[in-house]
Amino acid sequence: MPSDTANTPAPQPQTATAHPADSHGLIQVRGARENNLRNVSVDLPKRRLTVFTGVSGSGKSSLVFGTVAAESQRLINETYTAFLQSFMPSLGRPDVDGLLNLSAAIVVDQERMGANSRSTVGTATDAYAMLRIVFSRIGSPQIGGAGAFSFNVPEGMCPRCEGIGQVSDIAVDQLVDREKSLNEGAITVPGFAVDSWPWQIMVNSGFYDPDKKLADFTEQEWADFLHKPQVKVRVGKNNFTYEGLIVRVQRTILVKDRDSMQAPTKAFVDRAVVFADCPDCGGTRLTQAALSSKIAGVNIAECSSMQISDLAQFVRGIVDPGVAPLLASLRDLLDSLVEIGLGYLSLDRPAGTLSGGEAQRVKMVRHLGSSLTDVTYIFDEPTTGLHPHDIQRMNDLLLRLRDKGNTVLVVEHKPEVIRIADHIVDLGPGAGEAGGELCYSGDVAGLRTSGTLTGDHLAHRTELRTEVRRPTGRLSIRNATQHNLRDVSVDIPTGVLTVVTGVAGSGKSSLIHGNLPGREGIVVADQSPIRGSRRSNPATYTGLLTPIRNAFAKANGVKAALFSANSEGACPHCNGLGLVYTDLAMMAGVASVCEVCGGKRFTAEVLAYTLNGKNISEVLGMSVTEAHDFFTTGQSRTLLSRLMDVGLGYLRLGQPLNTLSGGERQRIKLAIHMAEKAATYVLDEPTTGLHMADVDKLLALLDRLVDDGNTVIVIEHHQAVMAHADWLIDLGPGGGHAGGQVVFTGTPEELVTKGDTLTAQHLREYVEAERV
Repeated sequence: MPSDTANTPAPQPQTATAHPADSHGLIQVRGARENNLRNVSVDLPKRRLTVFTGVSGSGKSSLVFGTVAAESQRLINETYTAFLQSFMPSLGRPDVDGLLNLSAAIVVDQERMGANSRSTVGTATDAYAMLRIVFSRIGSPQIGGAGAFSFNVPEGMCPRCEGIGQVSDIAVDQLVDREKSLNEGAITVPGFAVDSWPWQIMVNSGFYDPDKKLADFTEQEWADFLHKPQVKVRVGKNNFTYEGLIVRVQRTILVKDRDSMQAPTKAFVDRAVVFADCPDCGGTRLTQAALSSKIAGVNIAECSSMQISDLAQFVRGIVDPGVAPLLASLRDLLDSLVEIGLGYLSLDRPAGTLSGGEAQRVKMVRHLGSSLTDVTYIFDEPTTGLHPHDIQRMNDLLLRLRDKGNTVLVVEHKPEVIRIADHIVDLGPGAGEAGGELCYSGDVAGLRTSGTLTGDHLAHRTELRTEVRRPTGRLSIRNATQHNLRDVSVDIPTGVLTVVTGVAGSGKSSLIHGNLPGREGIVVADQSPIRGSRRSNPATYTGLLTPIRNAFAKANGVKAALFSANSEGACPHCNGLGLVYTDLAMMAGVASVCEVCGGKRFTAEVLAYTLNGKNISEVLGMSVTEAHDFFTTGQSRTLLSRLMDVGLGYLRLGQPLNTLSGGERQRIKLAIHMAEKAATYVLDEPTTGLHMADVDKLLALLDRLVDDGNTVIVIEHHQAVMAHADWLIDLGPGGGHAGGQVVFTGTPEELVTKGDTLTAQHLREYVEAERV
């Protein structure tokens, strides 16, 4: 019987049709106008590594962080309930026509980790939490649960220092002059001057003779003077509360946040309060019970103080089936910290002491082992603080994140990172008003021939100095032992440009910042945050606003105070902020432009006054370059010239300080210090945030400082700065306890021809590439 299927035609292969879900391979940005962006439209390939380049102020951060990341995070926040949104930061919609195909964005930035004294590398990475569980399970003797090993809960914290690890003591001789009597002004604490009210209460208390030298006080008088608890005393016809000097200082001064103190009070506290390791726990923060529990003869505090690379080795030696999965996770985490170039840290290192680059790499560790894919990871100059030797490691990590199926967006200037990118977005052509345009979008090969500033500088090299300057003297450092330094003694030549280099953790900052600040004639300009409210801007911080206000006042015959948004001229509706912050109860609060002043911050009366045709709001809206052309003489011109010299011509005078990067903060400090008659400038990685073209300008500025008779000491990894130096000091050979030694001193030429350090190897490659 014939088969029913005998005449059935064979199945034909179906035509391949793209699935609709596969059509979203590009993040499409349309009409971005955030900050200085000029209607930028660009496509960013998903699941690829895209590097954003351009000079400082060209608009990279505005596009990546202010547009793509901001909108992604805002849309995610909108998926939460109104109740939860009330606890989240307010995120306004960026100024952009359209953003399509966004995925969840994780921003890994260089914001310093909280300065909370209870936060450490171990707590920030969860490594310490895992370690606590391991000790609670297999530590001997067993003392309880994981909480018994935590210095952040009463169960485990040392009762004396409450888990801080340090106790404060007051240096009495910083409070008083024992050779004087109270009537002669023996008390040197701010607010206790002769005839002040606190002084009168003490003098009239009757507990001691105010004409008697403090050195002659009896034991009882001394105790009453310093430590007597609050007690009522009668002075004349009135009753007042008396308390010993130390009791009062602790109650009224030491309880305040240091950053909120006035300068004289802050200086007093820094002078009078001495911190030392807690005598009960030896600085370990933990109870004696927690310290008694050990694994292989080592307690948890000793594990935390180990260099992470050593701790990883120790953990690999622990074998116990009961905690095997946890040990595996801990090993992976510690290995990741080593791989990312942080093996020289320890888990007990306070998180607030990490540099911006270190903080970013600690945050990155959280994501390396994540099973999430199709996420957008956004990095802000991940090579900051990295020696050329360490940049290859960072590149490998970025590529690993990409290869897991993630979109990786990186703002970066280093050629080593640009070369590994799948896609480049170059913004410019200049900074500020001269930037904000899309100059190039494509692959690296196309960038090289694009004719853009970035493309032209990709192969640019700074040549070694053919002739180095002769030193005028020396600054000596002797027997330095801070952190990992091994009894280091070194002479730093004066009158020349010295670059201190070495791999991350080799001891560069310990050597310079631990031994030079405080010496006469030395000015330190670093990347630490600039203290100030959202009212602070370059004009107020540099003192530029004062001559500007005076010029407006003189031209119009009115008071200078009118031209301050923090004083009489402020718009009363927004109090001079230009924005009105509205609390929407259960919804996230919003900031809106003040409807009275239109964001101009001043009253209509003040805005009617002009100087050469511009009102005060228009002047504060100028860039430094525009203002430099506007103010042709006087103190304003001088200050603006210095800001131009340090490469900040693109900053707006009224731009909030909290929008500045670490590199910009350092350069604005340098501009201020350039007015001082300093002999020695200390700079910490001044190339941070600088485009390759801007590095040349920085080198010219450093030359000018030296040629004017100053000494310039730079902590730096950039090969261009090394090549341009008169003298190099190289620390190493590795990081952590593998470093802490001076492995080379000499000229860059000597390092290239005779050196055998990691720095020598990379500088040699850099120079030889230039010569080819």
